Amino acid sequence: MKPGAEGEGAKVWLFPDGYLPAEGAGGPYSGHEAICLLNTGGEDAQVRLDFFFESREPELNVPLVLPARRCLHLRTDRPIGAFRVPRETPYALRVRSSVPVVAQYSRLDASQSNLAFMAVLGWTPQRE
Repeated sequence: MKPGAEGEGAKVWLFPDGYLPAEGAGGPYSGHEAICLLNTGGEDAQVRLDFFFESREPELNVPLVLPARRCLHLRTDRPIGAFRVPRETPYALRVRSSVPVVAQYSRLDASQSNLAFMAVLGWTPQRE
């Protein structure tokens, strides 16, 4: 692959199951979620995050830049730009990027003494 060539992944990723638990649940550990992004290409990715909710309007176009040949781990219990994911509120996430990237969602459930961790790759719509 030539330097500057387009990287692996897709330009759109969907994650339908997001839920940030109440703050402080889980004792000494902080339960959280993370959106993990990887840009293997030679061009910075202009990324837009869209958050969808069951009973309120979506929060669209939350911007971020994912530099070329870098990864980024965004914890949803911390502000993402000017936006803060609400706790105890189901949501879905769409990641839109100017160049192909790989997107993963992970959750640490610290609400019980047996901690649980899960990570999933998102769904990418196939368009003809």
